[in-house]
Amino acid sequence: MTRTTPPRPLDITAHFPELSGYATTATRLHPRPGEPSSAESSVGGPLLWPSGEEWPVCTDADAHDVFQIQTPDTVRRSRRIYAAATARAAASGERYALTDAERAELASVEFTEPHDLVHQPIPLVPVAQLFRSDVPDFAGPEGTDLLQVLWCPLDHPSEGHNPKVRVFWRSLADITDPLMVAPTPPAVNESYLPTPCTVSPEQVREFPYGGLLPMQLDDRIRVWEKSLDGIAYQRDLSLAPGWKVGGFADWSLTDPQPVDCAECGSAMLLLFTADSTEWEGQGGSWRPVDEPGGAAANPVDVTIGRGYALHVFRCPVSFEHPPATVMQ
Repeated sequence: MTRTTPPRPLDITAHFPELSGYATTATRLHPRPGEPSSAESSVGGPLLWPSGEEWPVCTDADAHDVFQIQTPDTVRRSRRIYAAATARAAASGERYALTDAERAELASVEFTEPHDLVHQPIPLVPVAQLFRSDVPDFAGPEGTDLLQVLWCPLDHPSEGHNPKVRVFWRSLADITDPLMVAPTPPAVNESYLPTPCTVSPEQVREFPYGGLLPMQLDDRIRVWEKSLDGIAYQRDLSLAPGWKVGGFADWSLTDPQPVDCAECGSAMLLLFTADSTEWEGQGGSWRPVDEPGGAAANPVDVTIGRGYALHVFRCPVSFEHPPATVMQ
């Protein structure tokens, strides 16, 4: 099923024509739970990975910040149980409740696997696979047509207590013998294990975070906002929430900060965003018009921090330089 972003509550460029010069596009991915194959663009789905290439692992061991960890099977079982209870309540109209049998299958709130599981190499988990043909804002190296994003499914203090991200660019013509089964990590932070989702890419227009606009323009927008009835530049008119490719970063948590390449010092560009929510609240202006009633705002089951987004930046000088991440 496709997803369509509603028109913005108003055309901001009709009030501030100069904003047109700062506009860019982003591709909202609209991930929704499904059964994508390795031949499809997806979030959290299987990757089209060359069998002769070693699967990336994280060997940070004690450098991980470990509190509660679970096996992927435990996380997925819990999600199936909660999803079944939710579907049962929706179908019957009765109050949401778990059965005694379901409760018996769930791990306790305090449960954690042994922490020494992280002392072995941790295979990275697929976060996104995106084909150039599906994503209008694909901006990979010449000759590549596939972007793959993976991360270590554990907290890394060195990464701002977020998962550590790896990015791979590929040419489909080079993958003649794909890997059939990817390795599974022995333990994960449940917040970093994406539920496999199909995607419905949609290109939208974005404008920069207000604090990155010329000060005079930002001030004029702030004054103008006060005359509106609940419509906000930042929330409704400029930055699309959710999983997306390209566009602008939202700096609402910390205010803008420089993101420079660790290799060459160049100011980096936003490549990809993994988000804890696809829209804000039940009446969020970015909620797709064709979204079924009662749909979850976090279909991927990924939570960044306390419900934030993880922005992944790339170097404009070389795609070989490592990505950088910022939680906002």
